[in-house]
Amino acid sequence: MVNMEKTSRFNKNSEDPQKFLILIIIGFLLTFAGIIILILAAIIFGEGSANFGALLFIGPIPIIVGFGPEAPMIVLLAIILTVLSIIMFLIMRKEEKQKA
Repeated sequence: MVNMEKTSRFNKNSEDPQKFLILIIIGFLLTFAGIIILILAAIIFGEGSANFGALLFIGPIPIIVGFGPEAPMIVLLAIILTVLSIIMFLIMRKEEKQKA
């Protein structure tokens, strides 16, 4: 016989998939709101300079790049977000181990 408790991660608490789905929806909504704000700012103010910042994770190694006049600020923000995401990952991992 197969122990069903060990085969499914979400059988113990049915709220886990719902929380995950809510976080995904919130992420998409925040991204969409940011794009709308950028489009409106470009329409209203018209002028501006081009800036670029990117954060790429390859395994546990973050690669952060930025171009433009405000690149140092963008790179600093990306570094802060990287550290926060790693801290959140470690906290969530610790909570998952405590549940098991």
